[in-house]
Amino acid sequence: MSDILQTIPFSLFTDFDVALFKTGKHYNLYNKLGSHLVSHEGKTGTYFAVWAPAASYVTVIGNFNSWDKNSHPMQVRWDGSGIWELFIPGVSHAVYYKYYIENSNGFKVEKGDPYALHWETPPHTGSITWDQEYTWNDSKWVAERQKGNALSKPISVYEVHLGSWRRSSEDGSFLTYREIAAQLPDYCVYMGFTHVEFMPIMEHPFYGSWGYQVTGYFAPSSRFGTPEDFKYLVDQLHLAGIGVILDWVPSHFPVDEHGLGYFDGSHLYEYADPRKGFHPDWKSFIFNLDRNEVREFLISNAFFWLEKFHIDGLRVDAVASMLYLDYSRKEGEWIPNQYGGRENLEAISFLKEFNTAVHEFFPDVITVAEESTSWPGVTHPVQDGGLGFDMKWMMGWMHDTLSYFENDPVYRKYHQGQLTFSLLYAFSEKFTLPLSHDEVVYGKQSLLNKMPGDEWQKFANLRLLFAYMYGHPGAKLIFMGGEFAQSHEWQHDYSLDWHENHHLLNNGVQSLVKDLNILYHEPALYTYNFTNEGFEWIANNDDQNCVICWRRKGINIEEDLIFVANFTPVVRSNYRIGVSLRGFYKEILNSDSLKYGGSDVLNSDELDAFPIPAHGHTHSLSLTLPPLGVVVLKFSHTEK
Repeated sequence: MSDILQTIPFSLFTDFDVALFKTGKHYNLYNKLGSHLVSHEGKTGTYFAVWAPAASYVTVIGNFNSWDKNSHPMQVRWDGSGIWELFIPGVSHAVYYKYYIENSNGFKVEKGDPYALHWETPPHTGSITWDQEYTWNDSKWVAERQKGNALSKPISVYEVHLGSWRRSSEDGSFLTYREIAAQLPDYCVYMGFTHVEFMPIMEHPFYGSWGYQVTGYFAPSSRFGTPEDFKYLVDQLHLAGIGVILDWVPSHFPVDEHGLGYFDGSHLYEYADPRKGFHPDWKSFIFNLDRNEVREFLISNAFFWLEKFHIDGLRVDAVASMLYLDYSRKEGEWIPNQYGGRENLEAISFLKEFNTAVHEFFPDVITVAEESTSWPGVTHPVQDGGLGFDMKWMMGWMHDTLSYFENDPVYRKYHQGQLTFSLLYAFSEKFTLPLSHDEVVYGKQSLLNKMPGDEWQKFANLRLLFAYMYGHPGAKLIFMGGEFAQSHEWQHDYSLDWHENHHLLNNGVQSLVKDLNILYHEPALYTYNFTNEGFEWIANNDDQNCVICWRRKGINIEEDLIFVANFTPVVRSNYRIGVSLRGFYKEILNSDSLKYGGSDVLNSDELDAFPIPAHGHTHSLSLTLPPLGVVVLKFSHTEK
């Protein structure tokens, strides 16, 4: 690259930018820090800017200058911001680079750019200059999204790990973003999912971390293509009517030398004391949320994905680990807050700031917390003392429900409280019901093989689980493979076992999930999804028969749906439930239907509500309850 010219003084930072930066309120730092292709004084090139306040010398090295540490030294700004910058004419698109950093203590290191838009494919660690140009085609989707509240519609999420959803049938290699774009949107439309949630796609050095150990916060992983390729995937999902949620990791980052850790010879991004700055579970650094520049780095990163990639929602990972100073630590391994408590006051403040900022600038975007404790007010407004998230994963429901289902049906009558307990707190937050990747890995077995019994019972139990889940208040999330009852637990190095879907029972589960997603568009299942106005027990105390029944309520009583679930493999004839309307009812879904692989114990005729009192109602229906099945009923019409 002999055409690289001498550097020219130039800056993208204004005095106002620097003032915002120092106060921690610059939420668009991706437009200033990092590498930017610009023109100045008739010269085209790249402007570089990096925050390294403890450094005594910083230079840009790359394939344009033979990685020479003396060729292109940067200048530190005079305003005390700690920002180093440099404009290099002739450096253009797709140039490899790093920052070489020294400090006065003799520290020397080569670092990737924290704001890099593209990275070399791991195990290589270089940053790459990149032109972000892309012509979007999703204006109709964005306009529709801006019209209404996402939580007022059905939210059925398909959780996907890009590296293992599908792979090349020829050699098992990764599919590219564009190859996935040719398949995933159509599949989601066919299945009726409303959203895809991608496990972290930000650049990460270790594939086995599933993306949860991020080094390149501003770059989609180059394992699957370029940033524009990922934009194309998002675009195609939007054109198909599918929203996109990204897993986002503001809690911790890996210790890899080219990453954020000990960036300029000081603990710049992480807390200095390992009792607060190092995570024992994940062997990674914890962001110093007491520092303005770190808070705005993370909020800028959230804004980046929402603005530049048109992302519809962020699911914030490991919120509990952020909120508690003693999370996964023994006595003496953590530092109490200023009041002697275990709450991380800086993290609480940060999460409130994050949600406030996102909802101010992107009011139609949703934020979701993966928070596994009973921390109060996670989805309550910040002005009311809450953290400000739109939804929270209902981890208690997931663990209790899976624990219940793992019991042999003969013992379930002793554990019915595990099913009904969730309704005691179901409306304390706005919940998503997750059946996530964490539950089908590392020896926990697939959803199918968590179920007891012979082959038929395993599949019947899984159908029962899904039907019960869709009848329960809250949004829904299913990890890939669960929707067709994959028998093996998830393995990130391999494609899902799509061939299993050719089996009758697997295909039956998939057909049921498809129909449940269609059923989810019944107003009774989403109008009051997050308030107790939409739910009413009919009976939850028939422990001996392991039967529960409940009503999901719409605006009008004629919209109501009745769910009756039998958690044993015994057919229950003439099972009577009370109903609030006189007239005829129709069975609109039965998880035991032959088309789902069931035994076809149905209520096929119109059901007449007789004046026989039951469950506090003057009228009741006599049902045949299928084995390990759920029946869904809807009012049809009044008496003829």
